[in-house]
Amino acid sequence: MKLRMANYEWRMAAARDAVVDSSFEIRRSKSGFTLVEMILAIGVAALVLVAVNAVLFTSLHLREVTTNVVDAATPVDQAFTYLRRDLQCVVTPTNGTSRILSGSFRVGNGISSAGVSDPVAAEIYTATGALSVNTPWADIQRVTYELKNSPAASGRRDLYRSVTRNLLSLNPPDVTDQLMLSGVESVKFSGYDGAQWVDTWDTSDPTSVYTNLPLAVRVEIKLAGGDKDSGPIQLVVPIDAVTRTNMVLSSTTGN
Repeated sequence: MKLRMANYEWRMAAARDAVVDSSFEIRRSKSGFTLVEMILAIGVAALVLVAVNAVLFTSLHLREVTTNVVDAATPVDQAFTYLRRDLQCVVTPTNGTSRILSGSFRVGNGISSAGVSDPVAAEIYTATGALSVNTPWADIQRVTYELKNSPAASGRRDLYRSVTRNLLSLNPPDVTDQLMLSGVESVKFSGYDGAQWVDTWDTSDPTSVYTNLPLAVRVEIKLAGGDKDSGPIQLVVPIDAVTRTNMVLSSTTGN
């Protein structure tokens, strides 16, 4: 009998121990993460945030640099678009005469152009005018490129494109100025005669050496405030409207 009672008490004690152990496991599972687990989780999250912050900072810096480069290149591209169009549509020279649908071609330093107060670097006649109801004159216009003092900053010069549309007017010409580039140190036009680049080209004088259009025109623009060791920005435009001769030939047969 005593043996049975002892066995019974042992089983009851084992059952109580099992109940206590199971309740302890339940309480521990409901208590959440341990301190070590929390520290590890916070450390991993911090590393991820540092990596994300580095990537975000790099992306913002790259975006700012790209934006600055594009903003700086856009005015230059627009100016070169006008220059290329004007030079490609240049008309045949006058060679000192008053021919119809023609005009002189002059590039160099200190050229004086009617209606333009500042010396110009180039004076050309080009067929780039847009006809409309409000502009009844011809599409041939006189275009000059020159540097003028900037109204925004003292000692700074800007590149302007000056246009004269009404070429038949007896009154002083009405010149329209168009700002092309701000902060320009120098601008230079050169003509190619087939062998070399010439800095001065003038077809308005009948006795001039170059009475025909050049085979190509090179434009060099030096921006102010840039790297002094860097060269100017160059644009080379071939000229297709070149006459084969500017002389009147007589045949040997008298015809």
